[in-house]
Amino acid sequence: MPATVADLPAFTDIIDVRSPGEFAEDHVPGATNLPILNDAERERVGTLYKQVSSFEAKKVGAALVSRNIAQHLETWFADKPRSYRPLIYCWRGGSRSGSLTHVLQKIGFAAEQLEGGYKAYRRHIVAELERLPARFTYRVICGPTGSGKSRLLHALSSENAQVLDLEALAAHRGSLLGALPDRVQPSQKSFESAIWFALSRFDPERCVFVESESKKIGALRLPDALITAMRASACVQLEVPLATRVRLLTEDYMHFLHDPEMINRQLGHLVSLRGGETIAAWQALANARAWPELVTALLAQHYDPAYLKSLAKNYAAAPPDRTFRTEDLSLSGLRQLARTILAAD
Repeated sequence: MPATVADLPAFTDIIDVRSPGEFAEDHVPGATNLPILNDAERERVGTLYKQVSSFEAKKVGAALVSRNIAQHLETWFADKPRSYRPLIYCWRGGSRSGSLTHVLQKIGFAAEQLEGGYKAYRRHIVAELERLPARFTYRVICGPTGSGKSRLLHALSSENAQVLDLEALAAHRGSLLGALPDRVQPSQKSFESAIWFALSRFDPERCVFVESESKKIGALRLPDALITAMRASACVQLEVPLATRVRLLTEDYMHFLHDPEMINRQLGHLVSLRGGETIAAWQALANARAWPELVTALLAQHYDPAYLKSLAKNYAAAPPDRTFRTEDLSLSGLRQLARTILAAD
């Protein structure tokens, strides 16, 4: 029978033969991109198909595909043993993946083609993200900005807890100032692939720790079934002194603190919400590099009120919730807190 998405773990490698542009938008987690046609070649062949004829397009395409397959054989596949078993896929399981699969099989590799290609994989992800989140019990880490929620997730993971770190998958800290200086957010499809990949490896008999996110992290949307399951779950409430939170945020947002102009541009987006006078006062603190004062003002006047309002609406307190107080957000302190949380669960 043809290979399906359910068979992915059975293969030595997963090879995506689509163009680099297609691969960048989304791909099977762990797949290697070995393009049969690069972006320019794919556009060239497509133009010939539309403007001249399918025959001319196939003739030019075959030459390009042959050269690219030869290069892959001389590089990626050169040292692969006879036992090597790759799964090959393209957009819909057609000629691109079929070409490479045919050549590899003729060599003697147990290569197979993914039935339906990436389109079948994508349908699988959409269906799974409607079903999979409800299989798990969640513990939602709650606490105002600067409470160390993300750091606690890392500590819980180091204690072998099951952790779904959505902000890490989204490459964003989830607030107006949450963009990471050295990373661009993935596409929505790639984000969903990463969530599916994480959930598919969890044990439904054990709880999953996750942070109290809103429906969006930066520009990315959480799957509806996941946010619904999270909002119906018990919470782990963190209580951390304001001074400790200010210190943590000063560390985590150091890239902003070196560039008052950058932070002032971002603060400008809040004029309609907080008023011009308040924003001007914050920007003056940034220009003076009065970072503890600025962070304290942002927490008191913006982040804490917004967070408490969101928490009351989306993660309302309930009897199963547990509250943990700490002043120590160091690595060792959070490891100890993680152990305490796990022992109480």
